[in-house]
Amino acid sequence: MPSGTARRTFLKTAGGGALAAQSGRVLGANDEIRLGAIGAGGRCRLLMEYLNKMPGTRMVAVCDVYEPRRLQAAALYSPAAEALSDYRALLDRKDIDAVVIASPDHWHARMMIDAVSAGKDVYLEKPITHALEEGPPMIEAIRRTGRIVQTGTQQRSWEHYQKGKEIIASGKLGKITMVHAYWYQNYAAWRRGPRPAVDTSKLDWKAWLGSAPEQPFVLDRFTTWRWYWDFGGGALTDLLTHWIDVIHWYMGKDAPASAMTSAHHRFFKQWDCPDTISAYYDFPGDFSVVYNGTMTSSIDYGGIEFRGQNATLKIDRAKLIVYSEDEPRSDSSPTLPQPELMVPSKGDGTIDHLKNFLECVRTRRQPTAPVEVGVAAARTSHLGNLSLRQGRRVSFDPETGRVS
Repeated sequence: MPSGTARRTFLKTAGGGALAAQSGRVLGANDEIRLGAIGAGGRCRLLMEYLNKMPGTRMVAVCDVYEPRRLQAAALYSPAAEALSDYRALLDRKDIDAVVIASPDHWHARMMIDAVSAGKDVYLEKPITHALEEGPPMIEAIRRTGRIVQTGTQQRSWEHYQKGKEIIASGKLGKITMVHAYWYQNYAAWRRGPRPAVDTSKLDWKAWLGSAPEQPFVLDRFTTWRWYWDFGGGALTDLLTHWIDVIHWYMGKDAPASAMTSAHHRFFKQWDCPDTISAYYDFPGDFSVVYNGTMTSSIDYGGIEFRGQNATLKIDRAKLIVYSEDEPRSDSSPTLPQPELMVPSKGDGTIDHLKNFLECVRTRRQPTAPVEVGVAAARTSHLGNLSLRQGRRVSFDPETGRVS
């Protein structure tokens, strides 16, 4: 991982040089929102696909340091868009109102600060930081520029997750003492076939590395960057960040008092980040969060269980279920009662999250997942990784931001 000194230095200077602060144009209710996309991988292309179907938007530029990727994204979703290799050239365009950033994690903070300093609103994928110290400069940049930033924890715009928040707030579950979050993905199955070739003559590897240490091109680091410390943070930043944001939101606490993580390389020995992990967090308010995950099994996929004295709420991207402690058990399922309430998901919450972002670009209201909640969600994940890498329990003081 880049040194803390180097990362702090770039954050102090980001947005203050070539990209001078500008004011974005004021949009009327019927004005077209002109968009740019930065980091045209699979997630970005899905966002572009969704945005193309929303009225009043137009994608005018696409940026990626890998030429085949940027050309493919432009051809698929916006043939008239300019295809660029340098995101700063995209930000220099005065006709762009907002940008979608879906680059590797180690670029998120700098790109967001540069974008808002250039007068652009931003939809920024999670985790929005790659290190703890990146959060405060990002928050300061938003306060300085007044730009709209929606961070990519889309559960906050998803209807059945909003219903879950109402249920927790009603007190129906009683005292909640433990929250269990989990996410299982089978990378081993996904990678059985041949991996796509990368034409390094069409890749600006130095630009892709950015603030990361200089190193030779390695295919796995380029295609599976989330599992290398220089670029990502493994399961906690990639997956827990989604669920911990929901937990922060539901429980009204956005920082743990302590974190303790145990993890191992059980299958993917080449990765920096472990493939099998358990993290334990103690939160103010007298509840604990446990996260479990492995990358060689997909059964159950991902979800959260809020366990209270009166009821348990289980939620994932497909449904919400409430089980009452007072409901009788059946002979066939002595430990699990009939659901008291079941609410199915309605599609992909990313669509509503993007709609909320576009509405806020027009109205200048705060989005459902502003930068502060994105920083908090990533922070909890980083604390778990810090515990893992230091081999000890770490404590956190939210008032001072001090880790001990």
